[in-house]
Amino acid sequence: MTEEPTSEGWPQDVGSVARRLEAILLVVDEPHSLVSLAAAVSAPVPAVRKAVAALVADYDGESGGPRRGFELREVGGGWRLYVREDYDRLISEFLGTQQPSRLSQAALETLAVIAYKQPVTRGQVASIRAVNVDSVVRTLVGRGLITEVGHDGETGAILYGTTEALLGHLGINSLDELPHISPLLDDGSAGFDEVTR
Repeated sequence: MTEEPTSEGWPQDVGSVARRLEAILLVVDEPHSLVSLAAAVSAPVPAVRKAVAALVADYDGESGGPRRGFELREVGGGWRLYVREDYDRLISEFLGTQQPSRLSQAALETLAVIAYKQPVTRGQVASIRAVNVDSVVRTLVGRGLITEVGHDGETGAILYGTTEALLGHLGINSLDELPHISPLLDDGSAGFDEVTR
């Protein structure tokens, strides 16, 4: 039986609120306050507080079921699912065996052009790189590093820009933190004799 909202809204019993909370908690990547969770599951804060307590007890094995390998923990005033500390080593070993997915040199170059020139069309990126970038742009969109941000007013071509996910991967808060590119470029003076006046 699927749980769907009625004309009066979602059911407000502890079990129903707890199931909705679980669905939300499985996809969040940072702790959320009771108020935020209450808004997400369309339930009053006291009902969410009871449901959170029920989930904590259930995951800890206090409800007659097994103690789970994860727990619902309050951190910094918010709630989120975490792997239990007992399994930290297991998770570290597992993640250590996973091959990191690296970007090719072509993808890194294309990403750099988009980051510094955005919003920019695929054709403009291809012109700068002097190669076809269609498949590389598809890869970057697929990985969530760039996204469509509009259309060029003159040509109608799709404009691309970077995403928040890229900022997270780079460990920066905004594109303003990217290094200035001009000191990294050759000034073009190599090979010319010094001109004297």
